[in-house]
Amino acid sequence: MSEEVKAAVEEGTSESQNFIHQFIQEDISEGGRCAGMQVHTRFPPEPNGYLHIGHCKALTIDFGTAEKFGGICNLRMDDTNPTKEDEEFVDAIKEDIHWLGFDWGDRFFYGSDYFEEDYRQAELLIQKGLAYVCQLTPEEFKEYRGGVGVPARSPWRDRPVEESLDLFRRMRAGEFPDGAMTLRAKIDLASGNFNMRDPVIYRINHLPHHRHGNKWCIYPMYDFAHPIQDALEGITHSLCSLEFEAHRPLYNWVIEHCELPSSPRQIEFARLGIDHTVMSKRKLRRLVEEGRVAGWDDPRMPTLCGLRRRGYTPRSIRNFCERIGVAKSANVVEYAFLEHCLREDLNEHARRVMAVLRPVRLVITNYPAGQSETLTVENNPLDPSAGTREVTFSRELWVEAEDFLPQPVPKYKRLYPGGPECRLKGAYLIKCVGYETDEAGNVTQIAAEYDPDSRGGDPADGRKVKGATIHWVDAATAVDAQVRLYDNLFADENPDSGEKDFLECLNPDSLEVLEGCKLEASLAAAGSTDRFQFLRLGYFCADSRDSRPGALVFNRAVSLKDGFKSGK
Repeated sequence: MSEEVKAAVEEGTSESQNFIHQFIQEDISEGGRCAGMQVHTRFPPEPNGYLHIGHCKALTIDFGTAEKFGGICNLRMDDTNPTKEDEEFVDAIKEDIHWLGFDWGDRFFYGSDYFEEDYRQAELLIQKGLAYVCQLTPEEFKEYRGGVGVPARSPWRDRPVEESLDLFRRMRAGEFPDGAMTLRAKIDLASGNFNMRDPVIYRINHLPHHRHGNKWCIYPMYDFAHPIQDALEGITHSLCSLEFEAHRPLYNWVIEHCELPSSPRQIEFARLGIDHTVMSKRKLRRLVEEGRVAGWDDPRMPTLCGLRRRGYTPRSIRNFCERIGVAKSANVVEYAFLEHCLREDLNEHARRVMAVLRPVRLVITNYPAGQSETLTVENNPLDPSAGTREVTFSRELWVEAEDFLPQPVPKYKRLYPGGPECRLKGAYLIKCVGYETDEAGNVTQIAAEYDPDSRGGDPADGRKVKGATIHWVDAATAVDAQVRLYDNLFADENPDSGEKDFLECLNPDSLEVLEGCKLEASLAAAGSTDRFQFLRLGYFCADSRDSRPGALVFNRAVSLKDGFKSGK
């Protein structure tokens, strides 16, 4: 566990002045570079996949930092690369951000909104003698790149301005095939930072764009387009992940040498790493396309739509992102801490209900046949405002198969013939008096007797009972459901290590599907936004894609057992 997480758990607060906040506070203070200006950030996802928990950390930093300083945050789709971009992903990104509780107001943009301005700025650089058209092939480009202490080379670096300008305009007109030419910034071929060795700022790509069709066949590189977009939108602080630290000199070079209305500051933070998962969109896409999971919203995926479908709440995810803090160096957080944050939220807010996942019939032999009664139970003992609900009780019930043994093992305190009295949650005390089996020896029915004077079954009644309290569902009113139990998608703690193909690390037991589960009748109308604690079993929600009246499907969001250790 990282020191940042440890500190968050021990302090129990997310109110901290991280290094980004410190930089911004200095910038907006009197005499600072942004004195008198409104803090303005942006979140620039690439619409070539669904947002995952790693993106969530970034957007929490972008939107949350703006909120902290009374500023604003733009949402800008980074669609400068037409290869895998799609409006499906744009809509999903918007939905995920709104679900988390953030909003961009009227400040929604596309990187491709600025294609004309990007092109204009590139022409200006050529006219200033700061960019040139290069005709190195990809193979030659690698050969001429140089090495540590060995400068890069390009025979086209001193090409006349007029010639580069003509070729660049012909590139735009579509006269040349992919890879034939690039536009490179003229900076320093001997720079120790390879990103500054005359980087490519435009390349030819004849693929259609998801918004512009075939209007463009040249596209700006991210390192060139992004600072221009930031400056045009008036961004004061461009917050990005640590891999862009070495790109910051290029970001600043573009701001300095292009003709732009403002000068944003780039600040980097460490990306989020979580054990037992991968954060690469390319790898997540491979899981989807190869059918290893049931889509981007598979509840085992680290995507926000997958976590939402599994039963995660916006509050739990935002709390997780805030509590792990903002680090300057890479760190890996336990998946168990994400579950811990969800468990904390649901423990406080989820309604308690009864469900039996591996049912066996229990018959109370001395309860009158045909009789039924209604019991009143609490919805959440931690929240008095949650109120109560009514459940039915009759002669035949469903209980968990594991709550009965024909021959008890040492310290077993549940049902077995001749065993101690057990409490039926919220109902009566019962005692097992027998059982029935099928030809294979499987228990098909348990017989018990109840104490009619023990209604309520509450330990507060003062009766000392040696047996356990077990949950149940009335067989007369129970509804059937399929229940899906999830575990980590990857068995390996670090499937992204590169030591072997990450697909070899998949957990074959990441999903267990249980049919014929028995739920109390109140769950028949459960919606996908409802969260429940199935007593003794964990926290669950109705599946947003597959569950429907008469064919209920519930997902386990998280178990009751907390596997996270704070290290105290």
